[in-house]
Amino acid sequence: MPTLKRLNKVFDSAEQIPIDDSSKIVLMSDCHRGDGNWGDNFFNNQNLFFAALDYYYGKDFTYIEIGDGDELWENRKIERIITTHSDAFWLMSKFYRRERFYMLYGNHDTVKKNPGYATKHLRSYYDESIKKRVALFPEIKIHEGLVLIYKNANHKIFLIHGHQVDFINYDLWKLTRFLVRYLWRPLELIGVRDPTSSSKSAGRKAKTEKKLTEWAKKRNQIIVAGHTHRPAFPNINEPLYFNDGCCVHPRCITAIEIENGNIALVKWAVKAKKNRILYVARVILEGPVKIQDYFGISLG
Repeated sequence: MPTLKRLNKVFDSAEQIPIDDSSKIVLMSDCHRGDGNWGDNFFNNQNLFFAALDYYYGKDFTYIEIGDGDELWENRKIERIITTHSDAFWLMSKFYRRERFYMLYGNHDTVKKNPGYATKHLRSYYDESIKKRVALFPEIKIHEGLVLIYKNANHKIFLIHGHQVDFINYDLWKLTRFLVRYLWRPLELIGVRDPTSSSKSAGRKAKTEKKLTEWAKKRNQIIVAGHTHRPAFPNINEPLYFNDGCCVHPRCITAIEIENGNIALVKWAVKAKKNRILYVARVILEGPVKIQDYFGISLG
């Protein structure tokens, strides 16, 4: 199936979530939470992630994770990932209990597309502090795509991981997972780059971004993706392709916020005050821009 038709299929069948100017939504992706070993790219940024998510929880945001939240190519068992990053999962479960949490799958956690996987592995987890199993995401549905739709409007924001336009990471994902798990992961630990990764190859990034941008232009709809790990925030009158970046950059994590009818790209990073005290800072990189300005009409 041609990649743009594949995106159309997901877009047309995706669950729609009504939003308006009072909605608060944060989009993050590509956390690649691992099991704490040397290959866990999330490990160094876990405190940034927790601080950011705690901020959004306190501000009544809905958290939507748009794929590759967990590194399930390099790691077989999500239970070990949950144990390693139990604080993050505890906080995400708080969003879930308040009905403010959605999860999409990407290529590195595509096994989540099987409903039985969530039932088996994500309903509960073993809490070491109290020595018993507790609820995690008991009835969660994991999506391939979601559509945010303004009430009484025909304009939508399409959320998708983005690997659907990447032949190696979609059509050949089982082969690619095998290579990552048994070949490139050991080599990565000694500094060899994985050529199958869209996030580590400039050429693969460009091809992916070109196809996602083409879809946004043809459909005249906003699309927000991850996958490439490269943030994107268009100007007015440009194709409406956004990218939230990733949570595994060496010095920061990035996110896209939707609040008060505005959209913005932000980063969370460690900063130093004049007295050399370190703190976690939220920095606006792009925007905020009124979403209605991208469409030229009031979205209600």
